[in-house]
Amino acid sequence: MKISVIVPVYNVENYLEKCLNSLVNQTLQEIEILVINDGSKDDSQKIVEVFQRKFPQKIKTFVKENGGLSDARNFGIDRATGEFIAFVDSDDYVSENMLEEMCDLAKRHEAEIVICNLQKVNENGNVTQKLTQIPNLPEKIDLEKHFSVFSDISYFACNKIFKRELFEGKRFQKGMHFEDIELIPQILLQCKTLVKTDAFHYQYLERSNSISKSHTERGLDILKAVKNVEKSFKNSVYSSKQKELQGFQILEGVYTFLAYLAFVKEDEVYQKMSLELKRFIKERKISTFEILKYQRFGKNYLLSLPLKKQFYYLLYFFGLEKIIRKII
Repeated sequence: MKISVIVPVYNVENYLEKCLNSLVNQTLQEIEILVINDGSKDDSQKIVEVFQRKFPQKIKTFVKENGGLSDARNFGIDRATGEFIAFVDSDDYVSENMLEEMCDLAKRHEAEIVICNLQKVNENGNVTQKLTQIPNLPEKIDLEKHFSVFSDISYFACNKIFKRELFEGKRFQKGMHFEDIELIPQILLQCKTLVKTDAFHYQYLERSNSISKSHTERGLDILKAVKNVEKSFKNSVYSSKQKELQGFQILEGVYTFLAYLAFVKEDEVYQKMSLELKRFIKERKISTFEILKYQRFGKNYLLSLPLKKQFYYLLYFFGLEKIIRKII
């Protein structure tokens, strides 16, 4: 098999058929689709079994006790046999030639990771946001020459394929709320060559009842994830590239964290998380000026955001949290 596609399933009966249809109809035939039922209590398993009977050569089904997204992905990694591994969330779907194009690119350029663009869609299938991943670099990316990628890219697992060997000794951390931010950068640090396609192959469904809509103290996992990446960075071949490490700390540890913090409703939890962020920034000796001048893809990140977000971030950086809370 060229690619093992890992699909964790948990109570997604309304979306699963569309997801699996997009996978069994891939133009690349040499794939295995590992569907991991992570203790679903709805009719998801019935849908999986229909597909398994219809496509027995492609779909492998597994049922396990609920352990969360990371645990289900790890279960799939342990059983994958493909040269590459892909992750597709069971409420999302992909274009029919996604895996073929990405596999061809990996072979052509001898790349360890291939990245495609993705777009957010609503439940009616309408595109709500296009997420271009690496707009300013060539198709083949030599990390030694273009290590700015480390602090620029979005660390989704779902819009990439990975050489299976990259996961030797590495797994998603069970119970962590932002497992992609914790593991995928560590995987990238093992690589020499990335490849990108400008195609918007991955369709990311924004569900109104998604877990990502609930903002709690678990958001502190973002900072834990960044700290774990810092440890791997120190021991990597790229350890001297401190500018890019700081960029990663600012993008994920500051901006991503603040974007999450904005939706935390309980004042006590908000204050605790805000205090942790300030400690994080202070310990790394990151100045407000460095945060404000941070560049992503060669452009000032803050100025690239909508005015409402710029206003929110500026109020926070200048200590006007009480105004933020009143506005939100």
